[in-house]
Amino acid sequence: MNHYLPPVAYLPHDAPMLLLEEVVGVTDNTAHCRAVVSSDGVLQPFLDAQSNLPGWYALELMAQTVGVWSGWQRQRNGQQSIALGMVLGARELICAAGHFPGGATLDIDVSLLMQDERFGSFDCTIRIDKETVATGRVNTFQPTAEELSSLFNQGNRK
Repeated sequence: MNHYLPPVAYLPHDAPMLLLEEVVGVTDNTAHCRAVVSSDGVLQPFLDAQSNLPGWYALELMAQTVGVWSGWQRQRNGQQSIALGMVLGARELICAAGHFPGGATLDIDVSLLMQDERFGSFDCTIRIDKETVATGRVNTFQPTAEELSSLFNQGNRK
């Protein structure tokens, strides 16, 4: 039985930008989420004419799974607010087929490689039926409230 909240409980995302459907598991160092490439699922707005999900969405699926890991850690430590994190970049990001086929269930796994107070690096894998179809390393940054305020208020300056 899955005792995790839906992904939206851990992420600062709403539809249509929430790409994950289920939190399968979270530990101190890992997270496992799931999404289905389907015309009636959360990925529907992003499917191409053949009902496939373009491969470049791999980075966002991985990043949101990292976000679920982070949100779960925050809640476990008694912090109720959802924090906005940022992807600094990805290394060796490969989606071999170039897309995820319609009807496929995507299992997205992230594993913490290193972390300090504000930076993290995660090894990420996307599988379909236990076959690895995408891999990469995602590097993240946790900005302070002041940095976020400065970033989002840049356009309001005269």
